[in-house]
Amino acid sequence: MVSLGTASSPGGFLSRLRRLTGMAGAGFVTTGMRWLDMDGATPPTGIAANLLAPTGRASVNDDPIARFVLAVPVPGIDAARQQWLVLWDRVERTEVETNFLLARVTELVGHAAMDRRRAAELHRQYLIERASATARIGIWSCSLPDEQLSWSDGVYDLFELPRGSVVSRAQTLKMYTPQSRRRMQALRAHAIKTLGDFNFDAEIITSTGKQRWMRITATVDGVDGQARRIFGMKQDVTEQKLLAEHTRRMAETDALTGLANRSLFQTRLDELRDDSHVNSVGALILIDLDRFKSINDTLGHAQGDACLIEAGRRLVACCAPEALVARIGGDEFAIITRQSAEPGPENLCAGIVEAFREPFVLGGQSHLIGASIGMARNAGQDAEALYRDADSALYQAKSEGRGTWRYFTAA
Repeated sequence: MVSLGTASSPGGFLSRLRRLTGMAGAGFVTTGMRWLDMDGATPPTGIAANLLAPTGRASVNDDPIARFVLAVPVPGIDAARQQWLVLWDRVERTEVETNFLLARVTELVGHAAMDRRRAAELHRQYLIERASATARIGIWSCSLPDEQLSWSDGVYDLFELPRGSVVSRAQTLKMYTPQSRRRMQALRAHAIKTLGDFNFDAEIITSTGKQRWMRITATVDGVDGQARRIFGMKQDVTEQKLLAEHTRRMAETDALTGLANRSLFQTRLDELRDDSHVNSVGALILIDLDRFKSINDTLGHAQGDACLIEAGRRLVACCAPEALVARIGGDEFAIITRQSAEPGPENLCAGIVEAFREPFVLGGQSHLIGASIGMARNAGQDAEALYRDADSALYQAKSEGRGTWRYFTAA
């Protein structure tokens, strides 16, 4: 087969084709007889409309420069931008020569069109791979029901597996964290059953042990109501997740002590407004440091900050992991416990009092600080009432000598 070039060199294609066929000129025209490119002798001044047909045709004209004209359609996808290859010459061709030329040129144009499409597809794949790598996106598919996987390089890179290696779905499922695996399996099963789709952020552990977050988009393709394939994209969103988590923590954390701040404390307390959380809050405990003001006044704010940090550490050490420990004011702290938490709120209050009887070492010297505590159990009251009850108990503890705790009882 003779190579006539590609779409990247249309002039070269026309010149080589003209020399190969012995024609005086060659060019491309589109609908409406608009010339796109040409090579060789001056083109004919007019071409019969019936030459621009779905199949190749030839005609003889009165034009001395273009006595013989041949037109062959160029295969394309967009019917609105149809093109024809037109060749012309001063010398007529016999019927046999004309039929041979039509067959030969049609074949060459077809091969050239396929080459152009192949080059365009390779370029498109290259652009997709580059864009996918930049956005950390990979394309995947899984045939059904045999569950054979097909991955682009981006997916291999996300899991940190060798590109092009054989992978099984069972192998990749082991790389999901248990919670993400259960959630993804449920979404996938529902999408296959309904021929639907889903989006999901999954946590995975790569082959080298790195923790990553992956955004999955999936669509199920089916025939006659039967799922045949599930496919979509996987994108590395680890940085987004970490940034979002950092932002959330900054918004919910006391900058000095690292405890929850008043905003998060109020949000958790407000769960009492939601019936689905009403039983999750066990008790509210409010704590005030007894001699904090004198520390600030005599030792300065730097030692005052050190005192608050140590107070927060001691409170956390006394509590169960699921308890929320918050700094809600200058030297004011709060704890929200869960139902059935251990230790119980009474024992927790007593333990905190004992912990704060230990001296605080500030500026190289020991100082007795102490803590007054008020506790109220969640008995079905709203958030405002629960806080009011705990505050009343705290007031009682302060008025009865400090360094102790009291719990609220209804009069």
